[in-house]
Amino acid sequence: MNGKLILPLEYAEITSPLVFLAGPIQGSRDWQKEAINFIRKIAPEINIANPRRKYLPEEFVYEKQVDWETYYLRRAGKNGCVMFWLAKEFKHECDRAYAQTSRFELGEWKVMHQHEGAKLVVGIENGFNNARYIKRRLCQDCPNVPVLSDLEKTCRKATELARHNL
Repeated sequence: MNGKLILPLEYAEITSPLVFLAGPIQGSRDWQKEAINFIRKIAPEINIANPRRKYLPEEFVYEKQVDWETYYLRRAGKNGCVMFWLAKEFKHECDRAYAQTSRFELGEWKVMHQHEGAKLVVGIENGFNNARYIKRRLCQDCPNVPVLSDLEKTCRKATELARHNL
């Protein structure tokens, strides 16, 4: 059975494990597309929540996007794995800090891992700003959280951890 690919603002009925693709969208290349291909090859039965979606300008509603992401992050944290890929900045946008939401979410899920045992995998692409600090803090506080530097290996580890819920 193939897992579902869930995009905003779809709420799908799923019972099997979920991998949430957390990480930068604005200013990054479409790394999620690559991650989906890797996960489909490795574990076609795994459900994937991908927060990247193209909206027409009048379609995007910030609150609905945030609520969708929060719902599926929590779902993956309970039955699956939250996978961060901290892709390096591809296109600079002057009106916002790069990966500002992803950095907040990573801190949130670091704490969820520590206190609730949420399965978490972090991949950091070479060239991601402040990677050294993030690696150091994860190593200090969450030594069991895999920190990788290759997208395919990050996807492999996330699917492996998600499969433990089967």
